[in-house]
Amino acid sequence: MTFKEKLKSGKFLLTSEIGPPKGIETKQLLDDAELIRGRVDAINVTDLQSSVMRLGSLAVCALLRREGFEPIFQITCRDRNRLALQSDVLSAAALGIENILVLTGDHPTLGDHPEAKPVFDLDSVQLLQVVHNLQKGFDMKQNKLVGTPPRFCVGAVVNPGADPLEPQILKMEKKIEAGAEFFQTQAVYDLKVFENFLNKTRHLKTTVLAGIVLLKSAGMARYMNKNVSGVFVPDNLIKEMEETKDKVAQSVDIATRLIKDLRVMCQGIHIMPIGWDTVVPKVLDSCGF
Repeated sequence: MTFKEKLKSGKFLLTSEIGPPKGIETKQLLDDAELIRGRVDAINVTDLQSSVMRLGSLAVCALLRREGFEPIFQITCRDRNRLALQSDVLSAAALGIENILVLTGDHPTLGDHPEAKPVFDLDSVQLLQVVHNLQKGFDMKQNKLVGTPPRFCVGAVVNPGADPLEPQILKMEKKIEAGAEFFQTQAVYDLKVFENFLNKTRHLKTTVLAGIVLLKSAGMARYMNKNVSGVFVPDNLIKEMEETKDKVAQSVDIATRLIKDLRVMCQGIHIMPIGWDTVVPKVLDSCGF
């Protein structure tokens, strides 16, 4: 079954993600993907995550597709105008990539080329509408595409810990109207916050995959609390990471507890290892997946 078929069937979904390297060597990336072959339903490929220059998401998705994996092409609005965005979406389809996750993207000032000019010609809702129109066989100017139009399973993101939450819900509604079929969330550490989000979005007919970012240290947790909007790591989890002698084992334990609680609340889990790709199989083992 394809990812889209699994989504439509109501299957509990598991996704992970891989960050392209800062260079052209992809052996390690493909080796890391092998560790989760057959264990997750799809693998996200980040698009210049944190505005750091890397190998492109589209190229890595093509490599994963060639090796028999099902990639999710992350595409951000930060670096491309509407011409390039439409072209890359068509390019993805031509390469056999069937899943797209649409994001706005972090501002370049946060990355390793802070002087780079941001584009943001479109926002994420508009890009979702573009993908929807391309699947109908038309570009943004209603010019007809030649031949068979592309077909995708289209996703978007949402931040369940945003404060206030209402703008996120409003944008989520717009994204669904524009064609989003599933949502992957920002990192979840506080179950009560996530439950509140679910209670306020029960009217929306969509699939939500709760995001899990693997904690590497107490310092990382404090950094996210200070700098990542809508993410709050509770003090007890920070203390656990601070006192442990085995950060990997403790991170796996925390992720396992969160996933076991979240799996009865939503339709899937999205694991974000942030470079700890070799730890993902340990989490899957611990959760019984």
